[in-house]
Amino acid sequence: MEAILLGIYGFFVWLIFIKLRWLPWNITSQVTVAIIPIVGLTALILTLNVVAPSSADVRVFKYTVPIVSQVRGRVIEVAVEEGNRLVKKGDVLFKIDPQPYQLAVNQFAAQLASAEASQRELDEQLKAARAATEQAAARQGEVSAKLELARTRVGQTRDLAATGAGNKFDLEQAETNLKELESQSEAARAARAQTMTNEQMVLQKLGAKVNGEFAQVAQIRAQLDNARWQLEQTVTRSPCDCYVVNLQLRAGGFVAGLPFNPVMTLVETTGSVVAFYNQNELHQVAPGNEAEFSLNTHPGRVIKGTVNSIIWASGAGQLPASGTLPMTGVLAAPPQRFAVKFDVAEKDQALFMAPGAAGNAAIYTETAAAIHILRKVILRVGALVNYLVLKLH
Repeated sequence: MEAILLGIYGFFVWLIFIKLRWLPWNITSQVTVAIIPIVGLTALILTLNVVAPSSADVRVFKYTVPIVSQVRGRVIEVAVEEGNRLVKKGDVLFKIDPQPYQLAVNQFAAQLASAEASQRELDEQLKAARAATEQAAARQGEVSAKLELARTRVGQTRDLAATGAGNKFDLEQAETNLKELESQSEAARAARAQTMTNEQMVLQKLGAKVNGEFAQVAQIRAQLDNARWQLEQTVTRSPCDCYVVNLQLRAGGFVAGLPFNPVMTLVETTGSVVAFYNQNELHQVAPGNEAEFSLNTHPGRVIKGTVNSIIWASGAGQLPASGTLPMTGVLAAPPQRFAVKFDVAEKDQALFMAPGAAGNAAIYTETAAAIHILRKVILRVGALVNYLVLKLH
């Protein structure tokens, strides 16, 4: 851009001083003609670096998702290929032999059915034991009432016999009935105690309840649910819309199901575009400012966007907690740059931007919008230069 401006300026100098001779071409005019472009271009570039700062360090960052199998086993199918092929969320990545996990599901299902049948049988026994306990309690109450009545009659008969109003036979009969009822009361009490013991034994066999279900059945049901979950995990699916990279897995391989043993890596389709600027270039930049950037992977293409945020921090400003004092060198370290995060315009969001792609960027602030065109031209010329592959072999 500077060369174009100098060419235009040189044309007018030639036209005015040489061709048309409107002004004399002497030492004074020659010095003036030489100073004007130097001062003008210097002022223009310095102003442009403030109102439309540029960066030659643009990077595309994307999150990666390491895929680790939840279960161990032999791989029977790998359903994806490495490369620039989009994998949708929920698509199958690979499958593990499900036979061992299906057998575990069948085993726990059978145990659950047996435990539920045993529980139903014990429930019936518990109902019978409670009914027997209630019946024994009713029998004990009935005998107790008769016993109290018999004791009353013995007392009355003894009083009558003592006064001569009653006979000895009636007294002996009443005492015999009393002894018989006492024996029946003792038997009813023992029968009730036995039925209560039987009820407690059934309750102990059933065990405690968990969420309304007896413990043994709840434990087996939990084991069955875990076995079913492991069976589902034999099919690993994509957690996002991603691209597959670092695919080393092949059918016949064995996965260990360990968290530090990823079998492939997924790269998300969406990511972040970040440009790094010197600290004194950002005092006019604000979120929402228009931005443009070009990537070396897309020669000639200028991508639109806006400033999302400025990350006002760098590692040089961090003081980690430690027992040592901060180190100061003989020469102060140069101030680190700050990152500016961009939001890509909607019309360019479908463009594939490879993670790690680099390029150039420009931000257009709200100040001196009239000269922003110069930065736009410079950025577009740089994007076209990316078509040149400057190699000697």
